[in-house]
Order: sequence, then C-alpha cells, then structure tokens
Amino acid sequence: MLNPTDLYRLNPNYDHLETPPGVLVVALGAFIDAGETQRMLSEHLIETGDPEVVATFDIDQLFDYRGRRPAMVFDVNRYAEYATPTMLLQRLTDRDGHTYYLLTGSEPDLQWERVVEAIRELVVKLRVSLVVTAHGIPMGVPHTRPVGMTAHATDSSLIGEVHSPFGRVQVPGSFAALLELRMGEAGHPAVGFAVHIPHYLAGSEFAEGSLAALNAIVDVTGLNLPNDALVAKAGVNQRAIASEMEGNDEVQAVVAALEQQYDAFVQGQQSPNLWAGDTSEIPSADQLGAEFENFLRTVSDDDKE
Repeated sequence: MLNPTDLYRLNPNYDHLETPPGVLVVALGAFIDAGETQRMLSEHLIETGDPEVVATFDIDQLFDYRGRRPAMVFDVNRYAEYATPTMLLQRLTDRDGHTYYLLTGSEPDLQWERVVEAIRELVVKLRVSLVVTAHGIPMGVPHTRPVGMTAHATDSSLIGEVHSPFGRVQVPGSFAALLELRMGEAGHPAVGFAVHIPHYLAGSEFAEGSLAALNAIVDVTGLNLPNDALVAKAGVNQRAIASEMEGNDEVQAVVAALEQQYDAFVQGQQSPNLWAGDTSEIPSADQLGAEFENFLRTVSDDDKE
C-alpha cells in the first residue's frame, strides 16, 4: 500500500491539538442514497455548522473521471464552469459550541483500503470519539407513516435493542461499509443508519428521511444539531405529495395498500421496524413503477424544494 498520509493535506492554520475531541460524520456518497438523504443531511450540517476546513484529499488519485465525468457549463462559445470533485474534512460546531467533523465528497472509485487508513490516521490525530454514517435505502413503506431505519455498528451497544429486517445477506460493497468494518477491526467505534425511504420517492428529495437521519445522529452522539430547516422542507415535501395524490385514485390505492401492510406489521410485531413478512397484498415493483411514473413526473422541482 502507498503511504496513506500522502493522500491528504492538513490545513496549516488549523491547530488540532487545541481542539477538543469530537464525532466524525462521513458523507462520501453511497451505493444508493434514496431520497437524497445523505446529500441533504450533509448540506444542512454545513449550512448550520460554521465549517472550517481541516484537511483536503488528493481527489486525482481517487476519482474515475471518465466513469463519472464531472459536469461542465458551456456558455455560447466557451467553457465557463467545472464542477470540481472534492473530498474535504471540515470542523463544525453544534448549537452548544461542541466540535464535530464532517467528511464530504464523492465516494472514492480507487484505493479504498488506502483511503480507509488515511481516515483512520485522522481519527487518531483528531481524537475522534465515534464515526457515523447515514444514507437512504428504498423500501416498501408509505410516506404517511413514521420513517424507520436499519442501524448497524461495530458494537451492538451503540444501537441498543434495534430490530433489523435483515438476516445474514450478501450485499454490494460500499466505501462507507468498508470504513465501518475496518474501524471496528482497529478498535474505533463506528455506527451507521440506513434510512427507509418509500421506494416510489427514492429518486426525489425526501426531507423526512434526512430529518430522521439527523435525529438518529443526535440520539447516538448527544450533539445539539439544529433541525428547523429540515422540518420546514419536510413539510413542503408532504404538502406537495398530498397535492399530487389528490384526485388520483390509482396512487391513493397503492399508498393505502402500503399503509395496510405497515399497520399490520407494527400491530403484529409491536415494533417500529418497517419490514413486513407477508407481501402478498402489495403490488409488484413493476406495478408500483407504472402507477407512480406519471405521478413523480408531475412533481416539479419547485415542489421538491
């Protein structure tokens, strides 16, 4: 392995020795981020946390430019803008002035193990107390019920008596998952939250998901993080969805079926877990996709904001 330390550069003006320990929230993309949960969460934290750059990563060694081709703006007869890929570690503060860190950027395409080791070095250097991740996954749940999530951690005591809808399964790897695994192997506590997003809204902004992720982070870390903007955005989302559903009998029928499954499972299990064992009354994925194709197309960008 090449030297992990060469992957990042510390801000020479940042005195980490004088900064108290804090939590590290990692938002480096995900294999899937339904409802744009992680993106909205990280943007909200940056907007409210008075960020200060602690370290920058050498993205040229980690990003597949031809595979993901960054966006550029062509203006009449010249190239005017370029969306530069980045990977930044920033220090933020909560409402009580407590320090925490946020690592944002594109999921590395290359050198996962080296990036993990680089982050582990920073975890030690900055005396990070806990590594946290959160993202959205599509689930067969209605938007009219409380948002659930699947929690996972290097130590089960971090998440308490949380019931998982999954047994032992094989899933596609992600950088965040590998980071959690390696942190645990190195003795650093880490926890993650996969927020359950209604699959018919997976491709749209669903602020309820980001709000649920924020609340989960608050619960596990004790940070006092502001939520006003996400609460307001969630209200806008819900009103827009309700408006689009009004008068659409087919959409209402699908949502009603999901509500029935949700309620039956919660009543039977006495648990907020959102995964039902009997899916016989639920339309297939193809049926759901057909029913909601026109519905989602009619939700304008203004409605999603």
